Amino acid sequence: MSKSLRVVFMGTPAFAVPGLGSIIESQHELVGVVTAPDRPAGRGKKLRLSAVKEAALEYNIPIFQPEKLSSDDTVAQLEALEADVFVVVAFRMLPKVVWELPQLGTFNLHASLLPQYRGAAPIHWSIINGEQVSGLTTFLIDAKIDTGAILLQKKLYILADDTMGTLSERMQAQSGELIIATLNGLASGTLKPMPQQEAAAINTAPKLSRENTQIDWCKPGQTIVHFIHGLNPFPTAWTLLENNEETVQVKIQKAHFIAGTPIETPGNIKAEDKQLYVSVADGYVYIDRLQLPNNKSMETAALLNGFQFSATARFV
Repeated sequence: MSKSLRVVFMGTPAFAVPGLGSIIESQHELVGVVTAPDRPAGRGKKLRLSAVKEAALEYNIPIFQPEKLSSDDTVAQLEALEADVFVVVAFRMLPKVVWELPQLGTFNLHASLLPQYRGAAPIHWSIINGEQVSGLTTFLIDAKIDTGAILLQKKLYILADDTMGTLSERMQAQSGELIIATLNGLASGTLKPMPQQEAAAINTAPKLSRENTQIDWCKPGQTIVHFIHGLNPFPTAWTLLENNEETVQVKIQKAHFIAGTPIETPGNIKAEDKQLYVSVADGYVYIDRLQLPNNKSMETAALLNGFQFSATARFV
């Protein structure tokens, strides 16, 4: 068994919780948890704890929630923990004064096989781009974004019906094992960081916004389906619906494609036999789940029981 390391864990959302749990259950000593400050949320503006904080509160572990990571007080608190290594999962960018503190460095768990899909949304973009393989990478943080030397990687296959949500769940389930393997390798001295090899064509994973999550119905059908599934469950692909002289925004969560020769203009809608399908360049995209304004998300068959699309309805 490798020696025990003193570890500080940094993370915020639910994706990071399995990694935290794996360290708690390992031979390594978790000496501190750093997570986002509590924020007011909901109609009552009650303070909401991060998923990582909620998990960490079950154990007698010091929790830190700094507004500014580079402040003298924060740096002093982290230095006083005398950690051998910092582990980062789904947190914010760290200043150099923080990531260079531990003797063994600071490593991040990234949800792609680096150098592919550097950036804020690697799971989303892997599915959007129709990849068949993705994975997890642990790497040493340096001054640039997701460019540090690779420690370990684990490959995961993307299934035909995967969404961002389902792939994320599988990655979460595998993340703890990779984190512990990385800690063990660093502890034993057998893990040698490998500089990232710059591929000829590197796909990136930029932050998602309203501008880059709108569906383009002029694209090939399977491309559209990948786009929809890559944005499910959040932030969700959207489109504008022109129906009965009214234009509203619609969110689409699930779809499938059937190739064919469409006779309609891309974006034109047909609703029949409890199915809703949209004409695209190379066939039809069948909408399986969607959400109209001020309504909950619904299966298409259920929606069509109470909502009518006009003969000229179209998505734009």
